[in-house]
Amino acid sequence: MDLRQLATMVAIVDEGSFGRAAARLGYTQSTVSQQVAGLEKTVGGAVFDRPGGPKPVTITPLGRVVLQYARDLLSRTDAMSAALDRFRAGEGRVDIGTFQSLTAVILPVLVQRLRAEHPDCDIRLFEEETDPPRLDDLDLVFFDGRTTGDVEHRKLLDDPYALVARRGAFPAGPVPLAALHGAPMVAWPAVCDRPRVEEAFARAGVAPRTVFRTTSNEAVLAMVRAGIGSAVLPRLVLDAADDTLSVHDLEPAVPPREIYLLWPAGRTHSPLAARAIEIAIEVAAARHRQAG
Repeated sequence: MDLRQLATMVAIVDEGSFGRAAARLGYTQSTVSQQVAGLEKTVGGAVFDRPGGPKPVTITPLGRVVLQYARDLLSRTDAMSAALDRFRAGEGRVDIGTFQSLTAVILPVLVQRLRAEHPDCDIRLFEEETDPPRLDDLDLVFFDGRTTGDVEHRKLLDDPYALVARRGAFPAGPVPLAALHGAPMVAWPAVCDRPRVEEAFARAGVAPRTVFRTTSNEAVLAMVRAGIGSAVLPRLVLDAADDTLSVHDLEPAVPPREIYLLWPAGRTHSPLAARAIEIAIEVAAARHRQAG
């Protein structure tokens, strides 16, 4: 069924005549008549009684049935058109997967800038510590490591590791990695990038004594403040360190974790998701300059 024919029918009902409907739609009166004839052929009967002369046209019982659905269809079409316009303009919704240190440091800037540019956008955030990352129902995912599979990615930055301890536990300046051998340590569970850190310890012949594991960055730092042990954490996490703690480079350095932005391969981004990628790259670059 041709939506133009339905729009013509609705205009005739609203205006009361073919002539006024033609003026409203910008058609000739003969075009309006052709649209109605085509509609009547489609539905199998007359939708208007045409008395002729100055008398207004009236809708038939069949026409009333068609009109009921015509208004609904045209309303839905207008709503879809408006939604597509908003989509092309960057409005709409974006679903982003994240993890703790990104949530605390980089994501607030990203969200603030997106909302400043697109006040009506719907940003939905999902924080999970999973390996491999969940991608299927998300537009973008921040992840601390390389991944395989049907995934496209953009590397954002290297996040160096450092030692955090109670102030005075180690001399100022860099700490030899060997000094951690047998030392009590608070650590993340062996997920995401943590196994790679522990492999670096093992290659150096260093075996810290892990006394507590937790996925919470705040809990790791709280246990370090309490004196239960030190921790080796990425610099993004250590933004939350305070003056009760000291932060030290390690010699030799533990290779930094790599932070990526991932999305399913072949996906066409909405303008909002594409802008989120651009902002994430800009924010990560600013963070790198600040750290350097």
